Amino acid sequence: MNQGKSTTQKDTQKSAKSATATGKTSKGFTDQEKAAMRERAQELKAAKSKADGEGYVLAKIAEMPEPDRSMAERLHAIIKASAPALSPRTWYGMPAYAKDGKVVCFFQSAGKFKSRYATFGFNDDANLDEGTMWPTSFALKELTAAEEAKIAALVKKAVS
Repeated sequence: MNQGKSTTQKDTQKSAKSATATGKTSKGFTDQEKAAMRERAQELKAAKSKADGEGYVLAKIAEMPEPDRSMAERLHAIIKASAPALSPRTWYGMPAYAKDGKVVCFFQSAGKFKSRYATFGFNDDANLDEGTMWPTSFALKELTAAEEAKIAALVKKAVS
């Protein structure tokens, strides 16, 4: 017969005591993180209803401030031309491009998390492995012809 507290109750009390003892408490998610989670929930609902992914991507791009909007528009065109097999969709409120339902690459506006630069990145499903270390995201302040060519080559390699 178990006369004491359950293991779950003990763990909860222990956790609360240790947080109090160290003086550290969790502040929770930031407003930007909460917004990203809400957007992700909406994206999952839209995916179930087979909604127009490109329409959502273009709408998100249109909401961006300059210069991010221009870069995102240009990236969208580069990705569509370089890797037509990728499907545009949003991912945590960001323009993203997926293959077989898995996000391969994405664009994060500098304004999304109040960063000093925009980011173009690749997820694990991108075929970019080189040795034991390789870059998976790039800071963008502007797009020149040289950067556009590099991005086009990376996107082609990512889906190969």
